[in-house]
Amino acid sequence: MTDPVSRTILLLDIEKFSDRDDVEQAYLRRMLYDVTDRALESAGIEETLRLRADRGDAVMELIDANASVTALLRALLSEVPAQLRSVNRMASKSAQIRLRGVVAAGYVAVDEHEGWVGSDLNHACRLLDAALLRAALRERRDDFALCVSDAVHTGIVRHDHPGIPADAFHAVTVDSKNGPLTAWLHGPVPARTDDHSGTGAGGAPVPGASGGRPGTGAGPPAVFHFTGGSPSFGGSLVAGDQHGVSGGQVTGNVHLGGGGNGTGGDAA
Repeated sequence: MTDPVSRTILLLDIEKFSDRDDVEQAYLRRMLYDVTDRALESAGIEETLRLRADRGDAVMELIDANASVTALLRALLSEVPAQLRSVNRMASKSAQIRLRGVVAAGYVAVDEHEGWVGSDLNHACRLLDAALLRAALRERRDDFALCVSDAVHTGIVRHDHPGIPADAFHAVTVDSKNGPLTAWLHGPVPARTDDHSGTGAGGAPVPGASGGRPGTGAGPPAVFHFTGGSPSFGGSLVAGDQHGVSGGQVTGNVHLGGGGNGTGGDAA
């Protein structure tokens, strides 16, 4: 296995992707790629500094550590909402695109099978799939909800850079099989979540919140396997005790289906 290298992790996921038919899903995927590319271009992040993984209803970008995270956050907070408003003004109700986003930072290693390995990848994926982030998007009129990791908040957000208002981010806690994850949600914290995972309004723990199966410890890090060419993932992120994802080999607590064919689903 190679030595871990530092990367900025960007995840963007389409809300209620599996509710759409094949034609609508294909359209939404095109819009997701357009929005992502324009945001990264606006942040001055060239393609040579990015490695993309297609996850069907979502996209993952591993960005070189030398690229500006500050510029990336500015673009996500301004460019992405503006693009989504413009796209959705001209789209039918069934083709509306709303996104959840996560920005994290951490170390990624490559194993002997050319797979990406790292607990920081696990954490970022769990934040993206958290019920709290889903509820935040569902409760707001805007078409975008963003969460950043504790490391990104400490290094960038809390310093109140222009275009990144520190007081607009609120501390939240998301439960996982590896224990509670601290993160920072942009915008109002939802009053409740569907599965009581995470914190309620004001950061107070929701009664009954629990992570993973009782008695289980930390699982192994996720391994992302590539077999030549551009990396391509299909399907949705599945956490906890869920199974049944088909496709390429994946181990750990994050399961991704095979092939970037756009068939991956997204829980409502």
